[in-house]
Amino acid sequence: MSGEPAPSNDMAQFQRVLHKSKNIIAVCGAGLSAASGIPTFRGAGGMWRKYDAMSLATPEAFKDNPSLVWQFYHTRREAARKPEPNAAHKALAKFCIPSVRNIVAPNSEFAIITQNVDGLSAKAMDMVWKEHTKDHSDEKVEDVSPLLEMHGRLFDVKCTSNFCGHVEYDTSSPICPALAGTEKAIEAGAMDIVIPESKLPRCKKCNALARPGVVWFGETPVGMDRNDKLVGAADLCLVIGTSSTVMPAALYAEIVQEHGGQVAVFNLERSQGDEYAEFLFLGPCEKTLPEALGMVDAGNS
Repeated sequence: MSGEPAPSNDMAQFQRVLHKSKNIIAVCGAGLSAASGIPTFRGAGGMWRKYDAMSLATPEAFKDNPSLVWQFYHTRREAARKPEPNAAHKALAKFCIPSVRNIVAPNSEFAIITQNVDGLSAKAMDMVWKEHTKDHSDEKVEDVSPLLEMHGRLFDVKCTSNFCGHVEYDTSSPICPALAGTEKAIEAGAMDIVIPESKLPRCKKCNALARPGVVWFGETPVGMDRNDKLVGAADLCLVIGTSSTVMPAALYAEIVQEHGGQVAVFNLERSQGDEYAEFLFLGPCEKTLPEALGMVDAGNS
């Protein structure tokens, strides 16, 4: 759109906008977790073994070859087991605490809408909250801003039976004995391993075949109505570590702008649509975001 001013990278100007904002949302993508060592879904050319990783994240792929899909998600689960939240996760977690947030954005509401399934945002919130309440024991956890994991969680295991549908958070390593070591065997050059369906993860409630509890392509993200309400009310949208290509999250910043709100993008490099943002901060978000939110040392007071 010609004639539009270039996005600003003025941190002080952004913080003045932040101070006046009343309904703030953060829309997060894989770049948020990059500094923690979580490989991005499309990283390394988007390939896993010889397969297109995106082609394995569908209900159809699971129906055709549950053994292959479970090995892919077993590999991802193992990769996500050790990483810890980085400074950007912690800055957002601190910003979720009203008494801390009020220092830089008085009387504001906040919500994190993440596309990530690695659980690091939730882990950061637990860590920050425990540290904060050492000196603020009168504050209540129910006042903390919500974390909305719209694509589910990597460690959730979901029953495939329509009559059951049980979902359980399970960090077991491996999730079933047959998957043990498959990630290392493939790296060592072994042929594709075929695991019988009977030995794949089972629902602990009804013993039907279980599947990873993430949201796959073609499925409806979690909490859409709730997300839509938050986006509709937002006067400031923080776009963090995402290329804004996966729907519907890719539309959230545009919707905020359409009703008069402002957008600030925090990314390692230029991405789709960021020329329309009011603010653009390029660089590692674990460095830019804590400074922008005034959360470098907040929460220790």
